[in-house]
Amino acid sequence: MTDPTLSNHDLVPTTASQRTWRWQDFAALWVGMVVCVPTYTMASSMLDQGFSWQQAVGLVLLANLIVLVPMILIGRVGPKHGIPFPVLARASFGVKGASLPAVLRGLVACGWFSINCYFGALALHSFLNVLGLGLAAPAPGETISSSQLACFIAFWAVHIVFIWKGTESIRLLEVIAAPLMIGASLALVVALVTMVPAAQLLGLPAKEVPGGPKVWAALTGLVGFWATLALNIPDFTRFARSQRDQTVGQALGLPVPMALFSMVGVIGFSASAILYGKAELFPDALLAKMGPVAAGLGLLVILLANLTTNVAANLVSPSYDFSQLAPSKISFRMGGLIAAVIGLLFMPWKLLATSGGYLFTWLGGYGTLLGAIAGILLSDYYLLRRTELRHDDLYRRGGAYEYSGGWNLRAIIALLVGVLPCLPGYLAVSGVVDKASVPAGLVTLFDFGWFFSLAVAGTVYILSMPRRVAAQGVAA
Repeated sequence: MTDPTLSNHDLVPTTASQRTWRWQDFAALWVGMVVCVPTYTMASSMLDQGFSWQQAVGLVLLANLIVLVPMILIGRVGPKHGIPFPVLARASFGVKGASLPAVLRGLVACGWFSINCYFGALALHSFLNVLGLGLAAPAPGETISSSQLACFIAFWAVHIVFIWKGTESIRLLEVIAAPLMIGASLALVVALVTMVPAAQLLGLPAKEVPGGPKVWAALTGLVGFWATLALNIPDFTRFARSQRDQTVGQALGLPVPMALFSMVGVIGFSASAILYGKAELFPDALLAKMGPVAAGLGLLVILLANLTTNVAANLVSPSYDFSQLAPSKISFRMGGLIAAVIGLLFMPWKLLATSGGYLFTWLGGYGTLLGAIAGILLSDYYLLRRTELRHDDLYRRGGAYEYSGGWNLRAIIALLVGVLPCLPGYLAVSGVVDKASVPAGLVTLFDFGWFFSLAVAGTVYILSMPRRVAAQGVAA
């Protein structure tokens, strides 16, 4: 019998009539999420950290080919079982223990939601200045002005409309927005190449930084960029018509578009250095210098790009994640509202004050955490249960996924074993502790954080779980 404390209409398996998403929808979803300011800034940050443009684009492509593997594997849960990520996590963490990975994933999404709201706020602020409002930039020593903060809150409020209307409104938003954003990106590239010859744009020497570019740390951070979606992709694939639709759509929509759009960030970063004497990390600052027409149209596209990415990538997931905490009380809508409110508490203008803080501290840090969760989910679903789940037991107490009071302590231990060895390196890189006080080997280990935590947590989990559990997990 279904336990009302574990179920609501948003968490139960999707029906055949709800599974309407085609491969084109998934490709559009990814293009809509890929074309955003964080992707642009990721590439420009790499140039600012001493990478050549070839290294930056090549690493972006490699990282997204890597993360595509768990993305598709975990995504296969959706068409087969029709369940979202928090319900899948019940099989490995327990019907109550799943709240831990759900909340961890949800909090990361809240951080990303806040970051994208900030990028949107900068674009809105610049657009209003193009219209002649004369809003003030931050004063010396400040990271955000009062007018930028007001734009942040205004852009935040727009997202509530889409989370209130549900996932179908999000699908329509992505399908409409994707071609517009592709066209705008191409127009920006053409404009910049017209102003600066391509050979000059791509011929700038790599910036010299102490110690040289940190390749493995950057690759880990780049993988971590979409480590969030690699976990909660069943939230979307549960609406797929077939496995082929989700597989083809994701394969076409993620790696190559990420690499191509990173080139826009490379070109914009280089063009701003050549044309205006300062390499701009953020596109709104570049557009503001290109004249009122280019600035106005470009900033409107940035607003649309951040809206599409933010709603799909950073509100859908926590809507389900926070619903897992109390399904009878927290619906998809309520979960999204909770996520939006938590997002207000982050201060992304401080996180994004430096390119290193964004690339290594933020992306690398949460990537390590989510890699461990992905390792456990993959080991449990593919190696232990051979892709079979007992649907009824996912929604009731005392079933195959009850473990100890609803918590699987082996999964918790595997998570800790996968993450804790990387913690000293993270504290050193983030500046919480003096880097000299942490052994160099532990700092290096953090550079491999996502790969290490995924492999170690997944291995510890599968070795610690009794074989009899697999039999309990087979569908009746």
